[in-house]
Amino acid sequence: MMLLGALLIACATLPAQSRFSTHEWSINGFRNPSIGAEYRYKQVSVHAGYYITAFTAGVTTQFVKVGFSAWFLPIGKRQNPSSFYAGASYLRGLNLDYKNTNALGLEAGFRWMVWKGINLRLGAIALTAKGQDLKINPTPGISYSFFF
Repeated sequence: MMLLGALLIACATLPAQSRFSTHEWSINGFRNPSIGAEYRYKQVSVHAGYYITAFTAGVTTQFVKVGFSAWFLPIGKRQNPSSFYAGASYLRGLNLDYKNTNALGLEAGFRWMVWKGINLRLGAIALTAKGQDLKINPTPGISYSFFF
């Protein structure tokens, strides 16, 4: 957790990272970071929504998820570049073994700005909860972002 905090501070103070827009709203249509909304200010974002995953093939585990991400290393020459991210989230289980269980998710990945506001994400999440084994899963996502 301290490493993630240090990453957030480093991202917020790096002048070379200024290629990020000041504000961004995203509507997230699939799993990463959740099916919901996200707001980014410079290089830090907050998100909230519904998160689904399959720890076991054919079995969908559901959560409510809120958290934050740090954005870094913008890539490409577009006005809104692709970039890497790392984040932490609080999850609350809604069903199965995680029903009414608090969990922590740490994730990292890459967001590819495909065209205008359409973007795809590919990452991984490490999810831990009391009484459960650590789970590591891929986290693909699709979103549409509005920049201003």
